Amino acid sequence: MLGYRAVLVISGHVLNNVAFVAAAAYFYRLSVLILKDSGAAYRASVLFCFNPASVFYSSLYSESLYALFSLGGLFYLFSGARTVAMIMLALSGSARSNGALNAGYICFEALLQAYDAAIQKKRPMWAVQALVTGFLRSTFVFLPFFAFQAYGYLNICVHGDTDELRPWCKAKLPLLYSFIQSHYWGVGFLRYFQVKQLPNFLLASPALSLAVYSIVHYTKLLHQLFQSTSIHEQIIAIVDGRLVEAHESSDVATVLKSEISTGLHNKKQGNTEVKKRKSVAASAASAASLDGNTSTGRIVGDNKDECPLLVLPFILHLTFMTFTAFFVMHVQVSTRFLSASPPIYWAASRILAPARGGSCKRWGYFIIVYFVAYILLGSLLFPNFYPFT
Repeated sequence: MLGYRAVLVISGHVLNNVAFVAAAAYFYRLSVLILKDSGAAYRASVLFCFNPASVFYSSLYSESLYALFSLGGLFYLFSGARTVAMIMLALSGSARSNGALNAGYICFEALLQAYDAAIQKKRPMWAVQALVTGFLRSTFVFLPFFAFQAYGYLNICVHGDTDELRPWCKAKLPLLYSFIQSHYWGVGFLRYFQVKQLPNFLLASPALSLAVYSIVHYTKLLHQLFQSTSIHEQIIAIVDGRLVEAHESSDVATVLKSEISTGLHNKKQGNTEVKKRKSVAASAASAASLDGNTSTGRIVGDNKDECPLLVLPFILHLTFMTFTAFFVMHVQVSTRFLSASPPIYWAASRILAPARGGSCKRWGYFIIVYFVAYILLGSLLFPNFYPFT
């Protein structure tokens, strides 16, 4: 008969693996919603299922729950279910402290709503309401982080031994976890830049390189997007819930309809203004599809490089996390820290697109080898307490 500890371990493994499967499902749905390309979304989802940090998603670790709540929350946010999204994103902050950064997506969505209300609808009070609501929802996402800090402060600084207060208790902003990382683990800006840490920088270099490539790639596509169509049209397309693309390949035809915010209400009105806005939104959606053409008209492969405005908050988030991982954290943690960031897999899926050849095909092999090698390497190092991440 199994003992309590054995049941606890088995339950943890089952919970984590079920959460990871659910996270993968949300990853696919989110990718289809953002990329408007079921083929690219499928390839990205497969890569996510076999990502280099897979050992953390199948063992007793918080990564699976964080990915589930983050990806699920983002899917519901950009699908229009803001309350569900707010709760799930807050839960992501309960699983991991960096989940609090997901509040930035709510801020982005609130800014879109406020812009539409103030500029397009000429309703400044609606804009204020959107901003206030966005602020409150963002604050809610931060609640688990604040609760943890308050719990530590009350137990150690208030109800603890007042004669031997820890230094962080006297700080203007007492942050327990930040003090532990800095004091005991040596976490801080450039503090990990030491010759003896070169092996760890090499260990993290594939993840960081792929992250930087993703940032550069989508930054270029966003630049092309802003040149081809106005930001105003893009915002109308998103807020009206009409950023729709019919993407066809040899055997796939996908038409994705994204209903965000006021689209359903406006359809009921049927007035001339709404029809005009829908027309503008449709043209913006068409312009948002970058057909792999560069500014000189050169065609890169046969597949389309999709980059709607909704990619922007993902790139900003990934940029901040990559900077933090390289300059502040223990750099080897990058493999795990960045493993739930969608743009990394979106960019990699572009490289692995069947129609691409030449250098893209070679880089595709490197990506596959990297993913497989790190799954095996992590399975050896992590259980034996080596610094895999």
